[in-house]
Amino acid sequence: MLSRVADSLYWMSRYVERAENISRLLDVNLQLMLDFEGLDDESLTGHWEPILSSSGETEQFQKLYTSANSRAVTEFLTFNPENPNSILSCIIGARENARMVRDQISAEMWEVINDIYHKLRKRNAESIWEQGAYEFYEELKSDSLLFQGLTDATFTHDQGYKFIQVGKYIERADQTSRIIDIKYNMLLPENDSIGGTVDIAQWMAVLRACSAFEAYHHRYVDEVQPWNVAEFLILSPNFPRSIRFCLSTLDYHMRSISLTAESQFSNQAEQLSGRLRSEMIYTSIEEIISEGLHEYIDRVQSRLIDLHKAILECYVYQPEIDIGKEIEQQQQQQQ
Repeated sequence: MLSRVADSLYWMSRYVERAENISRLLDVNLQLMLDFEGLDDESLTGHWEPILSSSGETEQFQKLYTSANSRAVTEFLTFNPENPNSILSCIIGARENARMVRDQISAEMWEVINDIYHKLRKRNAESIWEQGAYEFYEELKSDSLLFQGLTDATFTHDQGYKFIQVGKYIERADQTSRIIDIKYNMLLPENDSIGGTVDIAQWMAVLRACSAFEAYHHRYVDEVQPWNVAEFLILSPNFPRSIRFCLSTLDYHMRSISLTAESQFSNQAEQLSGRLRSEMIYTSIEEIISEGLHEYIDRVQSRLIDLHKAILECYVYQPEIDIGKEIEQQQQQQQ
């Protein structure tokens, strides 16, 4: 497979997954705000700042807006093209990469991405607040799931499909870690404490952001507990949005590209993904809490960045060709 095609499929998939996860974050934060009616400006800022922090674009937001209120954050994270991680920027990126491999993907996949792009172009923050923000973000999530379903149903499951899965699961692992880390940045009111009403409501919001509320209660029959939520979203071997599940699936597709056995690796990307997967399998929630949840999440995100770079080095970037040396070698062969 051409490295250009692999690169476009990888990024197309990552951008669609990222747009979906930003929709999840905004949707759940809106629901959380409904649980705490009568918020003043300071409380609203406290709700939105962790969302901005998780996107990694707080500095850019502060350059463009004066305060972190509902409409400003919605505009910044959904429609602002100056934010490289806004939903609009992600969909523009996905559409551009899909356009570059349009002859490789199915017509249905292209039509979904193109439809999302045109729907976003017709809207703005004012209109979604007036017409229903909840319905808007639900529709975006459904569009992303439709795209993934069509990919499974209409795209040949060859190497190109595996690059799409690698892009999806590395992005999903990263976004799940960011959603968990949002809780670290959410401040509790002075009259509440860890395990209190507000704390539990925030952990429930984290579960909903990952569509994990029902799955969590199938695993844990008791009430929502912070350490159980963290364990479920990080270490569950079966839940499709847990970090461990994403890394196991990512590692499987990485090795299936090169036909490498499970206990072996043939390049640095497979070495990094296999090592991270193994560490997840043999890590306990007690060890994570002992290290510090935020510190552990930071370390996982750093490892995912290294893995992303290794994937590009192995499959996308081509070594520079020394023309002079090539000619010299050809002349030597002809003598």
